[in-house]
Amino acid sequence: MSGFWGHGGPYEEWAAFLRRWAAGEPVDPARLPPIAAEAYDGDTIARLTAHLVQALGTRLQAWADALTRAMGAVGDEFEAGRELAQARHGLRPIRALAGHSGLPEQLRERLTEVVDQQIVQVQEQLERLLEEAAGHDPGADWVEERRRTLRDNKLTAVLDTPPPHPSSGPTADPWTYDPAAAPRRRVLRD
Repeated sequence: MSGFWGHGGPYEEWAAFLRRWAAGEPVDPARLPPIAAEAYDGDTIARLTAHLVQALGTRLQAWADALTRAMGAVGDEFEAGRELAQARHGLRPIRALAGHSGLPEQLRERLTEVVDQQIVQVQEQLERLLEEAAGHDPGADWVEERRRTLRDNKLTAVLDTPPPHPSSGPTADPWTYDPAAAPRRRVLRD
């Protein structure tokens, strides 16, 4: 039996998945094969790490851009809270990939740490921008309301739980849905 894979093996599966995942395609990380660090040389693991970092960075940037647009368009604190809650939901698949059980433990721990640091930095940036805005309009009622919204809907709340398992997708939370998915069939009975 040969040690070669006709399709490129686990490394190629991960690389192809990461390209599609970074582009926002609906791909399932639960089917990814485990990567045993000892099965690959250092250069191969470095290339895989570069693919992972690039994919995670791309998704985090897209997430941050969407949050910025959404927060800039909110009309009231209810909408702001909803957008922050949606942003937290958007972080779950990013954290799940960073902590994927198929990755070598050391890599998984480091990627999760980096993603979590980014989440903390975005939360701090939102709070800092609010304080700067408050300095320009110190008597505004909206500043205290937004402070409360940021405090009650912290992005860092996702850090209180371990990264979700990759197979737990949008169906894991019954209140979330995929707006791009086909509508469910309804069966009407007499």
